[in-house]
Amino acid sequence: MLRWAWGQLTSMRTALFLLFLLALAAIPGSMIPQQSISPISVMDFQKANPFWDRIFEPLGFYNIYTSPMFSAVYLLLFVSLIGCILPRIGKYLRAVRKPPPKLPARIER
Repeated sequence: MLRWAWGQLTSMRTALFLLFLLALAAIPGSMIPQQSISPISVMDFQKANPFWDRIFEPLGFYNIYTSPMFSAVYLLLFVSLIGCILPRIGKYLRAVRKPPPKLPARIER
C-alpha cells in the first residue's frame, strides 16, 4: 500500500496535476488583496465591495497563500518533484559527463 502511494505521489502526472492545482489556487490570491501582504488593501476592498466580501470572507479568499490547503498542495508538489528527480539523477549525470557524439563527415548537407 505504501509503495503504491509513493509511486502515485512521485509520478510525473501527479506533479503536473499538483502544479495545475497550485496555479488554480493562486488565481484568486493574485486578484484579491491578501491579508498577510496588505491588511489596509483588504479593508478598502471590503468597504468598496460589501457583496463580494460576504462571499470571499467565509471562503478564506483573503488568506489564500497562508491557508493550510495552499501549503499542503505546495508541500505535496515539493515531495513529488523530489521523488521524480532523485531516481533519475544518476542517468542525467552520466549523460552530462559523456563526451559529445562525433560530427558526421559531411556536415554541409
